[in-house]
Amino acid sequence: MNEKTPLRDAEAAQDVRQEDADVRSVHRLRWHVRATFGVLAILMCLLYALPVTMREPQFHTQHATNTASTSKKVPLEAHIMSKCPDAKVCLESLVVPTMQQVSGKVDFKLSYIGRVTEHDDGIECMHGQTECLGNILELCAASLYPDPKIYLGFTMCLTREFEDIPRKELVMDCALEHGLDFGKLNHCMSEDDGETGIKLLRDSVERSRNANVTKSCTVRLDNEIRCIRDGGQWKDCEGGSAVKDLIRDINNLYE
Repeated sequence: MNEKTPLRDAEAAQDVRQEDADVRSVHRLRWHVRATFGVLAILMCLLYALPVTMREPQFHTQHATNTASTSKKVPLEAHIMSKCPDAKVCLESLVVPTMQQVSGKVDFKLSYIGRVTEHDDGIECMHGQTECLGNILELCAASLYPDPKIYLGFTMCLTREFEDIPRKELVMDCALEHGLDFGKLNHCMSEDDGETGIKLLRDSVERSRNANVTKSCTVRLDNEIRCIRDGGQWKDCEGGSAVKDLIRDINNLYE
C-alpha cells in the first residue's frame, strides 16, 4: 500500500476531493473520509441545537402472543449498493413497507455488494469511491444503532438522494432526521485512520460473496434468494414481488 502523507492545508484537501471519482480502489478512502466528514465535527453543536424530527414512516413492532413468543424470527436480508437506483426502488417499494408491518417477526440485515481484490484495501465498489463511502456510512449506522427503525430509516433517507451520497448536507440532514449521534457516526468513519469503516465494508462484501449474491438489490428470506431488483425489473421473485407477497411468506415461516 502506498505511503500516506498528512493533509497539511486546505489546498491539499481540495486536491484529494477532486480525484477521479471513477477510481475503483478504496486505497484513498481514508483521505475521502477526512475531506468529506472532518469539517462536520465543528458543526455538531448546530445539529443538536435543533429538534429531532421523524419524517420517515414508522416501524410497528407487533406484540407477541403466547404462541408467537416461542417463534423464531425469520432471517430477512437485503443486499444493496448505496448508489444503485435498483436499490432505491427495492428499499422504497418492498423492504421498508414490509418492515413497517412485520419488523417484530424478522431478523433483518443490510449487506453490501462489491468486489474483493488482492491489492490496496481489498475492496472495490461498482460506482466508485463515493459509493464505498456511502456503504461505510450506512454500515456504521447499523453498527452503532442495531435497531432497524433507526439504521434502515437513515439508509432510506440517504438512498432517496443516492446521486448525492456522501454530500455533507445530505448526511447531516439524514442523521438529524433519524436521531443519530453524528459524533459517533463521524468517529466510526475516521477511527484508526479509516480502517474500522473499511473493515465493516470488507466483511459485508465478503458476506454477500459467500451468499453468491451479485445483484443490487437482492432480497433473501430465510437465507434463500426471494427476489431480485436488477436493470429496472423484478426478477426471480417466486411467489410475487409485492409487499403483501413477502409479508405472506414471512408470516408462513414465522408461524
